[in-house]
Amino acid sequence: MIITGEASGDLHGANLARELTGLDSGLKLSGIGGTGMAGAGVKLFYDIANLAVMGFIEVLHRLKDIRSAMHILEEQFRTDRPDLLILIDYPGFNLELARRAKKYNIPVLYYISPKIWAWREGRIRRIKKYVDRMAVILPFEKKFYQGHGVDVDFVGNPLLDQVHTTLIPVEFKVRNDIDAGATVIGIMPGSRRQEIAKLLPLFVQTAAKLNSEIGKCVFLLPLASTLTEAELKEHYTEDEGLDIRIIKNERYEAMAACDAAMVASGTLTMELAILKIPMVVCYRISVVSALLAKTFVKVKYASLVNLVAAKEVVPELLQTKATPENIYAKILPLLQIREARLAMQKELARVCEQLGSPGASRRTAKLAVEMMDKGI
Repeated sequence: MIITGEASGDLHGANLARELTGLDSGLKLSGIGGTGMAGAGVKLFYDIANLAVMGFIEVLHRLKDIRSAMHILEEQFRTDRPDLLILIDYPGFNLELARRAKKYNIPVLYYISPKIWAWREGRIRRIKKYVDRMAVILPFEKKFYQGHGVDVDFVGNPLLDQVHTTLIPVEFKVRNDIDAGATVIGIMPGSRRQEIAKLLPLFVQTAAKLNSEIGKCVFLLPLASTLTEAELKEHYTEDEGLDIRIIKNERYEAMAACDAAMVASGTLTMELAILKIPMVVCYRISVVSALLAKTFVKVKYASLVNLVAAKEVVPELLQTKATPENIYAKILPLLQIREARLAMQKELARVCEQLGSPGASRRTAKLAVEMMDKGI
């Protein structure tokens, strides 16, 4: 059984599912995910579109869905006990599920660690108690878990396998009727509905300023699997005079075609880093959630790129600093000054060198099969 609650986890879960069936075609896979996992042959008990949330207060609005999903899974534990439970990130839900799994003696493999090294380190006690093995994807995480006596493997970063393109930017532009001389800018507000609500209007306002300054701009907005085109268009109008293209397919091709991007903090930042696309990172949650988070957060940076680099490689605009004026001021040099763009691309390449080698999904699948074979 594979469980995730977000679009990025669905992507990782789908690749893991394919590797698992490649190692053992007789495996029956079930869980919670999205279109990616469903397409990889996972029988879904619940769709992640109703579960993807961030922030303390925001979770309250999804409690009914969260409780419903938890009830469905525990019923499965009782009636059709899985040989292994694989958890992908999504810690608030997954750590509680791990606790319940232990009541039924179900072994637990946690793939893609909760960011407890950044905040809420107290969760390590629950991990030690309810998780049998960790498969981590960031280089510094192995040392962290070893220091706490947790069985851990660094499997490399799965994005190294996933982030690739079949078209070069010129080909993508031709296919999508984008003028070769246009400045192409990514608008990437995340995969959760509340991220879209908070960030997309800011990005569109920034886009208007850029369009006024630069002229001949095309804005690419890749559609996450957890969202619909209608949900995106709730937050901007097509009569704003901007050439905004919602990209439903060829997501990485769209990213690679960008000269720079405005992006939500999260997996998107690492995907862009692998493609060497300069970016400005933004993050906004409710005021109450932000105040509560200050009590727990221990790290200096919000984006994975800066955390891996241990310095500010990409600019971060968090909470009240995430304004159209500030985003504009940070992204404009990346679009107009060649040296600024090249300097960031060089730093992004250094970050990617620390992510290990391709093959994370296969290595994790082998760990899973090993655990099932040994009956851990």
